Amino acid sequence: MKIILTHEVSGLGAAGDVVDVKDGYARNYLIPRKFAIRWTKGGEKDVEQIRRARKIHEIQTIEQANQIKGQLEAVKVRLAVRSGDAGRLFGSVTPADVASAIKAAGGPEVDKRRIELGAPIKTLGAHETSVRLHPEVAAKVNIEVIAA
Repeated sequence: MKIILTHEVSGLGAAGDVVDVKDGYARNYLIPRKFAIRWTKGGEKDVEQIRRARKIHEIQTIEQANQIKGQLEAVKVRLAVRSGDAGRLFGSVTPADVASAIKAAGGPEVDKRRIELGAPIKTLGAHETSVRLHPEVAAKVNIEVIAA
């Protein structure tokens, strides 16, 4: 099935890209979560609008991405969450929580869709996450999860 991506999807493409995927992946995952729309001839007009919006929000150069990477890696991020007695969290830490904690710690504003947690964060302590700033640049951010 041919689709137009409306958001960046890891391993598939960026917003505005037209890609071919298996029917079930598109119908059951990408389209219901608003990561993509079906490709139509009329939808080609939307591609240019999506690409223009992506260029506004996208980090333009590798130098700019490296500068933001330095800022992110220098920030000490602490995230206070509710937890039980054994250090287990009630729920888990989401990419949106990480993005707001980076902003609150004085770091640059980061889009939550660019944060890759790897495994869900469900315990107190130090954790490492990755932030994709550019296709060639990723920043490692250390997060300390503390009890609230």
